[in-house]
Amino acid sequence: MTSNTAKTANTTAKTLVSLAACIVLTGCGPKTEDTAKPAATAATAEVPHEEEANTVEVDQEMLRDLRLTTRTVESRTGGDLVTLLGELAVDQSAYAEVGVPVAARLTRLLVNVGDAVRSGQTLAKLTSPELGRERAAYLSASARLKLAEAAFERKRGLAAEKIVPLREVQEAEAAVGEARAALRASAAAIAAFGVEPPTDDFDDASSNFVLRATVAGSVIERTAVVGQMLDPAAPAFRIGDLSTLWLTVHAFERDAVRIRQGVDARLAFPALPGQDFDGKVIVVGRHVERESRTVPVRIDVRNRDGLLRPGMSATATLPVGESGAAVLTVPVASVQRVRNEWCVFLPKDANHFEVRRIGRGRDLGTEVEVLSGLEAGQTIVVDGAFLHKAQAEKGEADHEGH
Repeated sequence: MTSNTAKTANTTAKTLVSLAACIVLTGCGPKTEDTAKPAATAATAEVPHEEEANTVEVDQEMLRDLRLTTRTVESRTGGDLVTLLGELAVDQSAYAEVGVPVAARLTRLLVNVGDAVRSGQTLAKLTSPELGRERAAYLSASARLKLAEAAFERKRGLAAEKIVPLREVQEAEAAVGEARAALRASAAAIAAFGVEPPTDDFDDASSNFVLRATVAGSVIERTAVVGQMLDPAAPAFRIGDLSTLWLTVHAFERDAVRIRQGVDARLAFPALPGQDFDGKVIVVGRHVERESRTVPVRIDVRNRDGLLRPGMSATATLPVGESGAAVLTVPVASVQRVRNEWCVFLPKDANHFEVRRIGRGRDLGTEVEVLSGLEAGQTIVVDGAFLHKAQAEKGEADHEGH
């Protein structure tokens, strides 16, 4: 009995252990699987959410239609800045208006607007009856002078032989002086046409002459046409060197007294969005214009790639007063408000842009001071930043909806 009882107890114990193992395996298997799946799902969902929060994706088709421009973050000397409005003009030291000295008819044009010309180059051919008369008068004066000189020499020889009185020699000498004066006056009248006096050949007494460029540069404007009777009061050509232009801005008295000659200016042109130009203050006016109470300030601008044209409007941002420490600056258009934070957009690849939160500082005219979040030399989006803001906010709204 004792042996059978022991065997029965041993068998019962083994059965209980097997049942316990099965219960453990049955209970833990599904539980472990259910726990792992949500964890994996959470992990995979968390990464895309982080990317969506910091990255904007813009379709290639939209980028083709968008005039996207970028610029590097700059570090420059701080201090107060003033933004002034002005208009481009030609460099007056390399500019000329070429016209006719007297009424003349244009017979042939040799240059057009935009052509480069050198000093002394022929611009047009003309004809003037007045020039013909002046040339004929010059030839007549030249002939009278030769006749007077010959008469003087003859009478001086006769006076030496006591054949004619000294009075006739003196009269002949006076006639020579008058003939020379008439010839000089005629030569001066011809020189006003920009031509040389004619020779003794009467064929030179024509009424034709030419207009020549007085400075080297480009033909900015041409008002003359073939067959037109040109008026001396109106220029037929305007010529100037456009490699350097003058930007004249107007500063209020309180700013003008603090603008220093020689400081650098940052220029922006509405016709060329996203492109910045550099200039240098050359002249600060010495008088205040009564009506506007402003002082004219002249800035020299290098015409980079020939993009600028006289007459363009511009804004100039320049420092006034004493300079301060270096600051980071970005254009105003590049800074956008996204999710109640000031942000800029940094290109990552062809159609992905990082949303970078920044610390916004002072408004410096057309630029904004950056206190944190960027470094000098990094590239940011300028024109097109507003679209990136809309895309970022749309992505955030879609994410919250899911």
